[in-house]
Amino acid sequence: YRRSTIGMCLTETLDDMVSSGALSPELAIQVLVQFDKSMTDALENQVKSKVTVKGHLHTYRFCDNVWTFILTDATFKNEEITETVGK
Repeated sequence: YRRSTIGMCLTETLDDMVSSGALSPELAIQVLVQFDKSMTDALENQVKSKVTVKGHLHTYRFCDNVWTFILTDATFKNEEITETVGK
């Protein structure tokens, strides 16, 4: 979630605050950990949409307790729309 737009903005803001001395690095890390937990909770309990993803698996990895899947010719489908992504 940290690579989302809001996650990157949060990280940049925290970095600025740490650089200016307004926030300790330890507290900035705690904020990011709480952000991860809050995003996970919100997606699990508040989002009602379901998405189906189909495609050809090019690469996968598990790093820092996060799975990453690289797909080619992926199709994302929800109740309203289907979107195909070539790469």
